Amino acid sequence: MGKIIHDPTVIWFPSPVILVSCSDNNIDNIITIAWTGVICSRPPQISISLRPATFSYGLILKSQEFVINIPQESLLNSVKKCGSISGKNFDKWKECHFTKEKAQKVKVPLIKECHINFECKVVKTLELGTHTMFIGEVINIHISSEIVENSCIKIPTLIYSPKGAQYGRVIKFNEK
Repeated sequence: MGKIIHDPTVIWFPSPVILVSCSDNNIDNIITIAWTGVICSRPPQISISLRPATFSYGLILKSQEFVINIPQESLLNSVKKCGSISGKNFDKWKECHFTKEKAQKVKVPLIKECHINFECKVVKTLELGTHTMFIGEVINIHISSEIVENSCIKIPTLIYSPKGAQYGRVIKFNEK
């Protein structure tokens, strides 16, 4: 099998797709992103990276909190729509048919339709180039009981490949 050599870029790197809900006073928004990852176990921390031009960037910068919502495959059309319109011009909650659910430890609403939600407080912000990384400490997690089996979650995870702007999913989890 031959391999292609390519200049350094991230467009070949598939990433998990998440919906980040954010808020500032009476303005609630959602952004679809794939630039995310676990960065620390103790304390539990997850990073999200946003371009400063996005509407959500300003909301998170002001409120210093966000919720990571993990969408399942049945939400793919809403996820794609959410990623293609701006919260500056649209109410994404209404346009994407998402329901707000009250969080317990942050003021940002959860997305009720998502089976997993992580409430996060910003602990650090790093300007990296085209994107700014928000490091969020996970302060509460909501997991739908219908996806838990033997202390493991059973949910196909959506992934995004920047090369060709393609969505996919992890089909099968390997057993221990």
